[in-house]
Amino acid sequence: MKLLAFDTSTDTLSIAVQHGTALWEHSGPGGAQASATLIPTLRALLAQAGLSFDTLDAIAFGRGPGSFTGLRTACAVAQGLALGARQGQGVPVLPMDTLLAVAEEARHQHGCTQVVAALDARMDEVYVAPYRWSAGHWECTLPAHLSAPEAVPLPPGWALAGNAAAVYGARLAAHSRHESVAAPVFAVLPTATALLRLAPALLAAGQAVPARAALPLYLRDKVAQTTAERAAARHAAAATP
Repeated sequence: MKLLAFDTSTDTLSIAVQHGTALWEHSGPGGAQASATLIPTLRALLAQAGLSFDTLDAIAFGRGPGSFTGLRTACAVAQGLALGARQGQGVPVLPMDTLLAVAEEARHQHGCTQVVAALDARMDEVYVAPYRWSAGHWECTLPAHLSAPEAVPLPPGWALAGNAAAVYGARLAAHSRHESVAAPVFAVLPTATALLRLAPALLAAGQAVPARAALPLYLRDKVAQTTAERAAARHAAAATP
């Protein structure tokens, strides 16, 4: 297949191009720099692979959850490139969950088959979702959601993967750890190469969409909510019978 994938959901920019069995990839600073470097870098990778936007089978991007600005950047670029390809006929777009990419990266690097993917959501919260590898594909056992670090469930035998542990340390899943057995923790991020490994099965399942229908996944509906407001909401939820 001929695929382009990129993720700007974290502070790391990840881009990869696949042409048959060959792979070209780039990793560098993300955040505010991603909007300036994303398009020039992916153009350079496509040129190295001997591809153009017109020859791609699909464009995959990390739709979230993640950085609000990063998700908007990835979505806008994916839509623009896809809409402009093939003289306006466009190419399919595959929006992909960043937490799923974390689970896949943990499997690829460390052989994990039961993963609680957790990314720092800032504002004293994490994005979290559990995934189980079964019959050659990932099953999400609970939809991605926002959580306080202390409330992240980590069942026995499951690994914790992402960047949340580096930020929140012992606060993360402290209530569910068994004192005798420490859960394995892996510092991995969603990568474009993880998206490429996942893409063929998702494309075959019909999950590609027209460019205009490719949207980010936001889990926080009020980006500017204050720390005090979030603490009050958690306190109210805990007090509800």
